[in-house]
Amino acid sequence: MVDTQVPSRPQVINPRLLIAGIVVLVLIIGIAAWQFLNIPIQPVVDELVHPTFWLFVLAGFVAQTIDGALGMAYGISSTSLLLSLGVSPAAASASVHIAEVFTTGASGLSHWKFGNVNKKLFKLLVLPGVAGAIIGAYILSSFDGDLIKPYISIYLVLMGVVIISKALRKKKAKEKTRFVGPLALLGGFVDAVGGGGWGPVVTSSLIGQGRNPRYTIGSVNLAEFFIAASGASTFILMIGTGNWPVTLGLLLGGVLASPFAAYVCGKVNPKYLMIIVGIVIIGLSLRNVWGLF
Repeated sequence: MVDTQVPSRPQVINPRLLIAGIVVLVLIIGIAAWQFLNIPIQPVVDELVHPTFWLFVLAGFVAQTIDGALGMAYGISSTSLLLSLGVSPAAASASVHIAEVFTTGASGLSHWKFGNVNKKLFKLLVLPGVAGAIIGAYILSSFDGDLIKPYISIYLVLMGVVIISKALRKKKAKEKTRFVGPLALLGGFVDAVGGGGWGPVVTSSLIGQGRNPRYTIGSVNLAEFFIAASGASTFILMIGTGNWPVTLGLLLGGVLASPFAAYVCGKVNPKYLMIIVGIVIIGLSLRNVWGLF
């Protein structure tokens, strides 16, 4: 007798629930630490009720909505918004990378469980990417924010152009993948320096060479967790954790945006949304450059 039973689908942790759970756990640990160390709670409350904190929450909400709908551009979108709010480049990139440790960890785990990861490609990406992220974070933390901000804004303009060009690009036949290591090194570096860009630089280049989108996106997403963790650790060692309201705002906004992002993903044509996002990033970045000069 032939067994006609359909194989059960592998159980995968919901990334959004995992992110929400991690944020709640971090808040509980933080409150317990404040109580144990007897740290005054009033300054923390003052930060949380300040209108600026809720602008960071809004930035996280918008960035996660874009990322949830497109699968990319979280770092670039949030960094552009934070710079326009007056956050320094190093603090903006540090906050984005700390927040991304949670989001990319959940996303990478999901891709791995679903079998979307090419192990060979992942190994080629992760070590050069980590090296690039550490170098980029170190360099960004070593320069005066006002000095480097125009260059970061110009980089974000270029990334906006990349996103628009990706939306308009036609599919290509698969070519032999070349220079994966140098590409990952460059992607990790510009991601740390610019607060984002790992996905647009690495994913776009690999898919542009005709690689399978499923395994490319899965492998790049899993590698991004290690890139984000390396960049965040370097930033914390270099500049400390004084920018926690920015990080917490991004995390809170991201968790709140998750169901809305899923709704947008099913309702909006990704091509048109990518063009809109690219234009917004270019506009915000040009505004930052204009304000500096």
